[in-house]
Amino acid sequence: MKIIAVIQARMGSTRLPNKVMKQVNGVPLIELLIKRLSGAKLVNQIMLATSTDDKNIPLVNHVRSLGYDVFQGSENDVLSRYYHAVKDIKPDAIVRITGDCPLVDPKIVDQIIETFLEKKVDYASNTIKPTYPDGIDVSMASFQALERAFKEATSEFDREHIMPYIRNPEKFKLANVEYEEDYSKERWTVDEPEDFEVIQNVFNHFHPRIDFSWLEVLQLLKDRPELFAANRKFMRNEGSVMGNGQKLWRRAKRVIPGGNMLLSKRAEMFLPEQWPAYFTKAKGSKVWDLDGKEYTDMLFAVGTSTLGYGNEEVDSAVAKAVTDGTMSSLNCPEEVYLAEKLIELHPWAEMVRFARSGGEANAIAIRIARAASGREKVAFCGYHGWHDWYLAANLSDGTGLNGHLLPGLEPNGVPNQLKGTVLPFNYNKIEELEALIKNHDIGVIKMEVSRNLGPEDNFLHKVRDLATKHNIVLIFDECTSGFRQTFGGLHKFYGVEPDLAMFGKALGNGYAVTATIGRRKFMEAAQSTFISSTFWTERIGAVAGLKTLEVMERVRSWEIITETGKEIAKIWENLGKKHSIPVRPFGLPALIKLAFDTPNALAYKTIMTQEMLKRGFLASNIVYVSTAHTKEVLSAYTSALDEVFGIIKECEDGRDVQTVLNGPICHAEFKRLN
Repeated sequence: MKIIAVIQARMGSTRLPNKVMKQVNGVPLIELLIKRLSGAKLVNQIMLATSTDDKNIPLVNHVRSLGYDVFQGSENDVLSRYYHAVKDIKPDAIVRITGDCPLVDPKIVDQIIETFLEKKVDYASNTIKPTYPDGIDVSMASFQALERAFKEATSEFDREHIMPYIRNPEKFKLANVEYEEDYSKERWTVDEPEDFEVIQNVFNHFHPRIDFSWLEVLQLLKDRPELFAANRKFMRNEGSVMGNGQKLWRRAKRVIPGGNMLLSKRAEMFLPEQWPAYFTKAKGSKVWDLDGKEYTDMLFAVGTSTLGYGNEEVDSAVAKAVTDGTMSSLNCPEEVYLAEKLIELHPWAEMVRFARSGGEANAIAIRIARAASGREKVAFCGYHGWHDWYLAANLSDGTGLNGHLLPGLEPNGVPNQLKGTVLPFNYNKIEELEALIKNHDIGVIKMEVSRNLGPEDNFLHKVRDLATKHNIVLIFDECTSGFRQTFGGLHKFYGVEPDLAMFGKALGNGYAVTATIGRRKFMEAAQSTFISSTFWTERIGAVAGLKTLEVMERVRSWEIITETGKEIAKIWENLGKKHSIPVRPFGLPALIKLAFDTPNALAYKTIMTQEMLKRGFLASNIVYVSTAHTKEVLSAYTSALDEVFGIIKECEDGRDVQTVLNGPICHAEFKRLN
């Protein structure tokens, strides 16, 4: 019989790139694997099956330099790659070896082949019921079984992992090889940096020998367990159930503190260990992840794209700006036009400064207001970003931000000299603000116009009156609320004019631009201090902002998303009543949120996210509404959520939530993540 061992390997591993060419004692792992595998007496030929990606060229060249054949095929359809690698050779059987298993034992390979031949099966392995360590995996199939799988298998999982389709006992005859003891929890494969550390330890111990058996490694484990400690936290074969986004997220947290740049986009905030985390494309209301799966997005990039992803008019304007040039030694004229448009929408304002992020806009506004008032103390209400001036609220007793979306945050790195400069008050509690003004030399009041609650008893008007009476600069932070319920700031809806206001998120429909607008007598204070940045002069943000405002004005987007948000609130209320689940919608309609009024609220939020993801939705207990949330989208969303609420109802009736959850419960808002 002709038996070919086909090694599956590529350079583009999501978790540990280039792992098969990583060197131990100067030798690439792929070479160590091939040399060990060549000791299998019943294998007639060894070949590498990799993909056509150019990243694999070093791998291809190295294996060929060792004298072995290489086939290059599909990147993701590995079943197709295997079949086309051997179809012209037409072997009797194929042994599958993965390139991340450099400790493969040739005697186990021969044992699998012997079992395959003796029992005359279609498929044999030591993984149907695993007893060997992860990394000593060997499987083989007849060429006829491989060909049948190639023609019949349709699922992405079967196409990517080759053998699962053949492991079906209703379709094929199977055999399994087991060891007398179960060591399946041991991990000797290479998927993570910690795995490579363990493999290095093993080869270093036996160096210069590379022909040691798996039983010798097992004895080493018993004698020197510390050599195998690094990767104990990882599960067996977890890569087969992890999406590429989850794998990349794990990789990201090794090189980026927290994993990314925005706390609100961290996977743990939604669905730890299951969230797809990364996207390849976004258009309209749809997002595609790294595995090509399509989702309807109800989260909409934390509210940045009220006109939908990839709005053609905005993107076309930006594309032209890119073609014409986004930077030069001269200034872009569009920043003047955008400033004039924002002033037109807010006649009380006379001057504008631009930046790229909401945190920057908040810092700019505070700097200007302090310079204008000549006083440094700030009374604030709401969330205003990450800068020192704001986090200083927690220097005194650590609770200053508890009512402002940041409970328990440690102000590490914030100069202690800022203690007492920033003082919180609660929304709709005018007496708290009055007390701050009475007891402190307040120069600035900074607040969100509304987040979860609307003003009561003329609260905003009373704040305005206090600021005017005491010569305090009043700032409205509209980075989140702007352009959602009115064409401009939410303060227009309530008829209260600040001295300064900031806009972000929705202003550029996904492109980075923020604005601080204000009365001339205050804004000119920017010239008495230093506020400057190279990339605030970049052209794309201003161009995107101008075109976004043009489209918003024409389609009256703020009216559309407000009505859609109200409809979503009704959907939640109706489904809550149908399933007898205590739910409560709250917040601005275009930023509508859902509260589960139950001790299991966080678990239910996680279940909702988990089950909606299965049904093709990026969804949680908040919807950042977009004009792309059409009636068709809401209809599909309602049908899916109806099913999910049914599952949550089972938990309300006594089902253990842990039997529903496929992973940990999500983190609470703004919880510190390690």
